[in-house]
Amino acid sequence: MKSKIRLGIIGVGQIGKHHLENYSKIQAAEMVAASDINEAELKKVAERFEIPNTYADFRELLERDDIEAVDVCLHNNLHAPVTIAALQSGKHVYCEKPMAGAYIDAKAMFDTARRCNKKLSIQLSTLFSKETKAAKRLIGEGRLGHIYHARSTGFRRRGRPFVDGYGTANFVKKDVAGGGALYDMGVYHISQMLYLLGLPSVERITGKIYQETGMDEGRRKSSGYSVEELGLGFVRFSSGLTLDIVESWAIHLNPFEGSFIVGSEGGIRLEPFSYHTSFGDMDMDATFNIDGADWRWHQLRENEDAYDSPQHHWIAVLQDRVPLIPTDQTALQTMLISEGIYLSDKLGHEITAEEVERNSKSTALKL
Repeated sequence: MKSKIRLGIIGVGQIGKHHLENYSKIQAAEMVAASDINEAELKKVAERFEIPNTYADFRELLERDDIEAVDVCLHNNLHAPVTIAALQSGKHVYCEKPMAGAYIDAKAMFDTARRCNKKLSIQLSTLFSKETKAAKRLIGEGRLGHIYHARSTGFRRRGRPFVDGYGTANFVKKDVAGGGALYDMGVYHISQMLYLLGLPSVERITGKIYQETGMDEGRRKSSGYSVEELGLGFVRFSSGLTLDIVESWAIHLNPFEGSFIVGSEGGIRLEPFSYHTSFGDMDMDATFNIDGADWRWHQLRENEDAYDSPQHHWIAVLQDRVPLIPTDQTALQTMLISEGIYLSDKLGHEITAEEVERNSKSTALKL
């Protein structure tokens, strides 16, 4: 087992700082270098996290031969070109979500990782939540029986970046972000469902997107707001399984009920976590002490800490302690569904997975 993993990070903005905070808690992670075009901010962040080497041009960072992996924390339409360059330079890559700004770009990342024989992981934090671990255990034990439907939900009452008071305008510009609520938060909830369902093959998608809720007109104008605040979708998988999706950045409602999965023998709701079944010909709703279970699993299971967070998992994988959860494949399928919702909305009818693949256009920015 490798005692230290030497890393570089590309992009030290809001998300980059969050990743650095997580790495700082992992003894085996050594952040060697950082890159950002904002040199003043780069210097400040490097001092805070004691990163010895900084570069305004990420290509110089990639030239280092003493770095095993890089973390890409840039805006969505920069994910593909920078990730592909890093993979081709011989580095393993961890990339912030969503995988890219378009399915075709995400597929290029996925294929490049395979060609270069390098590891690629995408930031899907919900895969490492206690609720996901508990749900996966119940599903694995067959407690749901034959699973036939799931729902992915995400709720913000008024939580649009920039126009509702936080973040930058780049989060709401389609030419930079690629999408809105579905790409920003939906990726977490959709990927969680796909992971728990065992990555079923997508057959058909229908969807609708909206931008209806009022906002500060000054912020609307200065931001160039051009993405959705509400995304709705319905997915049919080749196995007959179905998934419906409701993802909100802004809506005049109280919070939605959490995502769920239902089967012939039982159902699971993710937030708050609960299990529903019939027992003795009586309907039963059950709760679990998942905090207690998580503590016990950490005492009894080897390498349980490798699933404490996406960064903990990434470092453990690079140490050869555990196999890599296929976050790249999960994120790619999430991109297929999200882009399918956009295309279905544009065309006004249900579409096939093949139509998404055929119609996907690159939104990657030129470096």
